Amino acid sequence: MPPGITTLAADTPTLSAANTGFMLICSALVMLMTPALAFFYGGMVRVKSTLNMLMMSFISLGIVTILWVLYGFSLAFGTDIGSVLGWSPDYVGLSGIGITQLWDGHTIPVYVFAVFQLMFAVITPALISGALADRVKFTSWALFITLWVTVVYFPVAHWVWGAGGWLFELGVIDFAGGTAVHINAGAAALGVILVIGKRVGFKKDPMRPHSLPLVMLGAGLLWFGWFGFNAGSWLGNDDGVGAVMFVNTQVATAAAMLAWLGYEKLRHGSFTTLGAASGAVAGLVAITPSGGAVSPLGAIAVGAIAGVLCAMAVGLKYRFGYDDSLDVVGVHLVGGVAGSLLIGFFATGGVQSDAKGLFYGGGLDQLGKQAVGVFAVLAYSLVVSALLAFLLDRMIGMRVDEDDEISGIDQVEHAETAYDFSGAGGGAAPRATASATAPGTTAATQTRKVDV
Repeated sequence: MPPGITTLAADTPTLSAANTGFMLICSALVMLMTPALAFFYGGMVRVKSTLNMLMMSFISLGIVTILWVLYGFSLAFGTDIGSVLGWSPDYVGLSGIGITQLWDGHTIPVYVFAVFQLMFAVITPALISGALADRVKFTSWALFITLWVTVVYFPVAHWVWGAGGWLFELGVIDFAGGTAVHINAGAAALGVILVIGKRVGFKKDPMRPHSLPLVMLGAGLLWFGWFGFNAGSWLGNDDGVGAVMFVNTQVATAAAMLAWLGYEKLRHGSFTTLGAASGAVAGLVAITPSGGAVSPLGAIAVGAIAGVLCAMAVGLKYRFGYDDSLDVVGVHLVGGVAGSLLIGFFATGGVQSDAKGLFYGGGLDQLGKQAVGVFAVLAYSLVVSALLAFLLDRMIGMRVDEDDEISGIDQVEHAETAYDFSGAGGGAAPRATASATAPGTTAATQTRKVDV
């Protein structure tokens, strides 16, 4: 994502109605991704946790929007302070910005850039929520979001995209959020679950998705919204880079979905709808940082590699004993790391910048820069997120009571249930048959198959 750049007076851009309209549409598409994520996660949990899962995403739209206006935009994209934070009084409350004032070096108003970036800030903490399904107090979650975006997301966004941010100045490539969004969220998820512990019945009770159609709907809407997320991150359409990113987004997502399904068939014997949806998301995650640096053939490679790596990674929680409920670590952290590092191999030097990867004669220089960005964000987010969760757990408690978790968090936290069957029925209940599944299938095919 291009931060503000300095231009000569003669080259000062003027407001482009076309680019402004395009970016407003992209902002709306990215906003749609948060409800889409809610559906995606909501279908993956058990029925007793559906509403809570939806609300954990939706509440981010409220909290982060207000914080972004009050001080978040200033911290992330204000005048650089020591390469780690920004601050501009005119951005506080968005009160000192002229309605036609342009974002530096671009043809869109500052307001448009601010609202586009707001939608990134909204979805990033929502991504974390999938790792915490079934067991977190809603009040504690809301407080965690407030603290986390303030001390983790806003600074990291400045590191990666802000003019003067230390990772930007180093030359780390992150077109639309591999480090700032996906690694950031995935590492945070790991930090929090290491503090709050496992769900009751983890590795013992079946915890199958209650609505795979809902999962597929969410995945499809995420795929749709991701074109705004990725193609919009060039902030305009004047040089064709956004178009390349659009194509690469589609290509990598398709490759990752096929790769995940191929791995799943070879390893477990089935092509599952959950695998298709998860593979698509893995591809979207991996191409997010890299799509502006690679060719369409490179995008196929990025997607295929990420699809296989993420499919393998989702089973690590059983091997190492951390309860990542909906595989945020396996998909977003691993996919973000893969996509960010693969830039060091597949960058062509002919799209967003002249930086070349190892396979295009660039040596190991860009790979080294990518590694610094990856592990700096990963370490910072992991440690600070774990610390925030620990402090909240000690002060007000992060988890609901065990009995409430078993009975269902929806009733406890929201006094509602996702589905009301009280008016359904009539007539005798159908007689149970000897077998409820087709020959050769088991109930295990209804959930993600993993290496235990």
